[in-house]
Amino acid sequence: MWSTTPVHRWVMTGSWPEDAPPDLPASLEHPDLLSWQDGVGPLVHRIYRTRFTSSPISPRGLIGALVEDMDRAAPTEFASFQKLKGDGPMREGDEYVVRMPGPWDGPVAVVEVDESAFRLATLQGHLEAGQIEFRAREDHRGVVFEIESWARSGDRLSDLLYTHLQISREVQLHMWASVLRNVVKLAGGKMDGGIVITTRRLDSHLLPRTDEEAEPPSSRDQRLLGELANRPTNLDTSVLEPPVDTSRWRVDEMTEPLPHEKPGAPEPGGSWEVARRMMDAYQLADPRIVDGLYAPDAPLSGRDMLLRIHYGPLRFKVGVRIGEVHEDTTELDGRPLLRYGWSYRTLQGHFEEGEMRYELRKWLDSGDVEFRLHGVSRAARTGPLILRLGFRLVGRNQQLHFYREVCRRVKRLTEAQMETERATATRRAITASPR
Repeated sequence: MWSTTPVHRWVMTGSWPEDAPPDLPASLEHPDLLSWQDGVGPLVHRIYRTRFTSSPISPRGLIGALVEDMDRAAPTEFASFQKLKGDGPMREGDEYVVRMPGPWDGPVAVVEVDESAFRLATLQGHLEAGQIEFRAREDHRGVVFEIESWARSGDRLSDLLYTHLQISREVQLHMWASVLRNVVKLAGGKMDGGIVITTRRLDSHLLPRTDEEAEPPSSRDQRLLGELANRPTNLDTSVLEPPVDTSRWRVDEMTEPLPHEKPGAPEPGGSWEVARRMMDAYQLADPRIVDGLYAPDAPLSGRDMLLRIHYGPLRFKVGVRIGEVHEDTTELDGRPLLRYGWSYRTLQGHFEEGEMRYELRKWLDSGDVEFRLHGVSRAARTGPLILRLGFRLVGRNQQLHFYREVCRRVKRLTEAQMETERATATRRAITASPR
């Protein structure tokens, strides 16, 4: 499992229907197809992506080679694609089984094939229920190859291995990362930037439910969220008025440049628009470390959030409240600046006192876009004693690490999401064009 290829992994909270799998062709009829509704546990929407240069093979030629023989890219010491139904190159309706060591064999059916992509769906007996698509395209920097999947675990044992023990998740990640490396080798290219893996996870309560399914009972976290409405902030907000007394408060400020845009108003699908959506959905923090629970229909201004903080085996739950949302155009140092942002303040029971402010900026004269983080904080003087003591002992290092990670994450996720949206637009254009 050793690899020297740079692999960048990013995890986000998904949403419906943005992360829903594509519809299956209406003409496809197969009694053993497994849709996401047949699975259990969270729906995982994942994209494995790499870019390469100096390849003599076009994206269409590359897809054509894989359609002829998937084992050209398969890590044959680890997995092999064997055709069970159909002759010749891959066609819609063909069936394969992915042979892997251990109980990992996965039967699939081909549901779509064209010059730029092909898509498979899982069949009965597979560890997952869902779909996976392989595609290639060209941009100004080279050839981009992507593997995109939408799947849930096929049964409760598979969910245990994937979601909880995470064994099959790592096996799966190694397999598809190996496929990407082999694709670059098959194309005779040079990998540029390593492999980027973005994961958007939708827990079961975020998925649509049928009329027959009972509404899930209210969880303890949902009840805690509802109780935040009755909690005041745990600080005198007047102390946040500038200038802040730095002898009593820690003041931190960090700025991260985002992908450049053209001068003027934000571009559709550009870094400003993409980063703003991530800010509003609170994708700023890695959900494996901090995730925010809030009512999805609640307006952003005044929204209560229950922050669930993971520190090793420990779990802490604290409340914050978002204040006013601002958006304006101003002048700074004689330059026109577009600003958008919001902040939240800590509520009673939090082990910190203070305010976190997130702001997105675009310099309209140059097109430079940046993300700005501004925090004012100190250890809380009220609330659970053990949490306050823990924060005084190790909290500062963790706090600074969190700030740096938020800035880095905003940049990388913005880049990854822009790539995804470009790929989606390309696929729609190809699908809509006459054949």
